[in-house]
Amino acid sequence: MAELPQVNNNNNSGGSVPVLFCFSVFARPSSLPLGSGYEGLVQKFVLLYGEHIDVRRKFVVQLFSEEWGQFIDLPKGFLLSEKCRLRLVPVQAQMPTLGNLLPSSTVFFCCDMQERFRPAIKYFGDIISVGQRLLQGARILGIPVIVTEQYPKGLGSTVQELDLTGTKLVLPKTKFSMVLPEVEAALLDVPGVRSVVLFGVETHVCIQQTALDLTGRGLEVHIVSDATSSRSMMDRMFALERLARAGIIVTTSEAILLQLVADKDHPKFKEIQNLIKGL
Repeated sequence: MAELPQVNNNNNSGGSVPVLFCFSVFARPSSLPLGSGYEGLVQKFVLLYGEHIDVRRKFVVQLFSEEWGQFIDLPKGFLLSEKCRLRLVPVQAQMPTLGNLLPSSTVFFCCDMQERFRPAIKYFGDIISVGQRLLQGARILGIPVIVTEQYPKGLGSTVQELDLTGTKLVLPKTKFSMVLPEVEAALLDVPGVRSVVLFGVETHVCIQQTALDLTGRGLEVHIVSDATSSRSMMDRMFALERLARAGIIVTTSEAILLQLVADKDHPKFKEIQNLIKGL
């Protein structure tokens, strides 16, 4: 494989390297921290072009080589060191979503579980209980948690039953989707994030719009069906059906937690098992 092109660049102030990110007919200049690797490059492509990327396809990142006068596959172990041109290229046809989960590449999203929704949302007490179990599971497994609150001035804060200790971000919002600039920045701080476990209210509004936005940015979304609800069960049902057809994974809290430990010999299995049993 050809050596990396040597480009003289003395403008890496603050440890930032200019990069031209190319995808399809687009080319957008941006920058990344010096030393960024493959995962950081992919996340940047998703941030720039998420609405154009079909996340069920496989892609390869390529680097423009001055020596060869064309793009070459990104060399193994590549670390960004100087100004360059990169492109993201689809390499095979659409693939089914497999839904594998690993603690190291997963983030939990807790959406708008607020006090003023309590009397209006069907089975609100139940989804609070399941939500608290998921938050405890995230703490046990060291999984980052991002929490939003929809217009808290009018709708109140997150319900007291949910312990937000150790969450990565608690953010007020007015937009229905949780995908705000602050949330996207927080995701970039999580190395190798691939999957989002999403729960909260309402299923047909904030959950649905968040799931679609995250999918458009290349992330695999798992909606916890027993931890999300709406005022109307019909709205909830049709939203979950629509999301499943879009390739988003609709699952349950127990399935999520056991998939994350994966093995009864996992050092945290007993804690997760007791959590599921309610002990």
